[in-house]
Amino acid sequence: MRCVSSLAQLLRAPRAPLQAIGKEADLTEPETPPRKPSLGLALVPVVLTLATLGLQLFYFGDFTPHIPLAIGLAITGLVGLSLGHTWPSLEDGVFRVINVSLPSVSVLIVVGMLIGVWIASGTVPTLIYYGLIILSPQIFLAAAMVMCAVVSVSLGTSWGTVGTIGLALMGIGAGFDVPVYWTAGAVVSGAFFGDKISPLSDTTNLSPAVTGQNLFAHIRNMMPTTVPAMLIALAIYTWAGFSMVEAGGTSFERIDSITTALQANFLISPWLLAPALLVIGLAVAQKPPIPSLFAGVIAGGLTAMLAQGSGLHDLFGYANGGYSIDTGVREIDSLLNRGGVQSMMWTISLILIALGFGGALERTGCLETIIQAILARVHSFAGVQTAAIGTSVATNLVAGDPYLSIALPGRMYAPVYRGMGYSTLNLSRAIEEGGTLMSPLIPWNAGGAFVISALGLGIAQGELVNLMYIPLAFACWITPIIGIVYAWTGLFSPRASEAEIADWRAQDRAILDMSAHGYGHPLENGPRPATA
Repeated sequence: MRCVSSLAQLLRAPRAPLQAIGKEADLTEPETPPRKPSLGLALVPVVLTLATLGLQLFYFGDFTPHIPLAIGLAITGLVGLSLGHTWPSLEDGVFRVINVSLPSVSVLIVVGMLIGVWIASGTVPTLIYYGLIILSPQIFLAAAMVMCAVVSVSLGTSWGTVGTIGLALMGIGAGFDVPVYWTAGAVVSGAFFGDKISPLSDTTNLSPAVTGQNLFAHIRNMMPTTVPAMLIALAIYTWAGFSMVEAGGTSFERIDSITTALQANFLISPWLLAPALLVIGLAVAQKPPIPSLFAGVIAGGLTAMLAQGSGLHDLFGYANGGYSIDTGVREIDSLLNRGGVQSMMWTISLILIALGFGGALERTGCLETIIQAILARVHSFAGVQTAAIGTSVATNLVAGDPYLSIALPGRMYAPVYRGMGYSTLNLSRAIEEGGTLMSPLIPWNAGGAFVISALGLGIAQGELVNLMYIPLAFACWITPIIGIVYAWTGLFSPRASEAEIADWRAQDRAILDMSAHGYGHPLENGPRPATA
């Protein structure tokens, strides 16, 4: 076990960026180690990038954050060069983080195919049709959240859930005259809740991996914050559903026009749900997400040929360029004219630029310096837990990468928790709450960009009112608040067990000496609570 006496000693240790998620050590640094940035210099690329983003989004009213993030990447590169980094070193840092995200980019590509083909097969129209007939408008929002949560737990991917079941729910919500942002908020709440607690999810596996914890212990430790947040969100969506229906009533003419248009343009049958059931079945059988989703594309293509009379060349077009239809019903046309690999390219390009920016910030040591400044000022468990959540949120906000927002704080804060004698289960929960759950609420983040694109919120086209989905995704932002309350009250904040301390010794985990702040060494007399 490695005991370090100070934050400076801990942070002077050789860095292996993102090594916790399986990447090889850096071989591209110059022989003379580059200097670490001061706090002021580390903040320069962050502040200038946020300022450029604000100029683009709010002054120009143009929701295309690609170029501001690219400028931020260039500024960070200049900072790195001034610190003594070589271009190959900076390039390696950028592409290292991008490489980590490629599985998720692959999911985006397959989901684009899936959306186009499932619309053509009648799977999405069938889901919309039966949803309008079976679901009550009053309970629609609550049901949407629960359905997305169940599917996301099964699939292990919030993005796959949003792009399939979420898309169908947007159509049902349009039929019930529920505002787009309310439906999107319920979809995001359910989908990212499921992603957070699914053992198949990549982020759910990443959080315990970077903190040295067991996957299922991590999932169990998230329940005290996740379950209350979901129950609160469920109550709000139920109340909102009844309030909206009471205030405006339900337009049965609208519902009838949508269902009639669907029947006129598609064969509607419960059998057309087979592709969706196949994907869920493969997920329950714990098959990998990408092959499972692609099996759904194949099943959807066969269904489109057999049930809807589509040709093979048509299917290639739907999978690549999306589905196109003109029913004369605005709600149907706006919802079903989408999908295809090309529809994901705006999102993918944004993700790659944002991840490159995050990788440059990590490689130059800017993020590390900022985290070091935070850790130097926080000494109580409640403060560290709050700082860990806040750091994950800030990394999401600045770097646009949910993976980096989990991996970097997890690596940096773990020795502090061990020095205090607290279980790193607290940390794995904190970075999951600030990382996974906040990702879809930041429009230029990978998660937020996908939600906006897949659900057709039209933000880039000026429909900025649909950004209201952010505060209406209640489960996502209530969960970290509950976590902070627990930290300050001491509830559900486990100390390190003897077995966990023995594991620290066996695995040679780094432990920060916190004796100056009222904590005993966990190997000696056990942790003592700090006095302040």
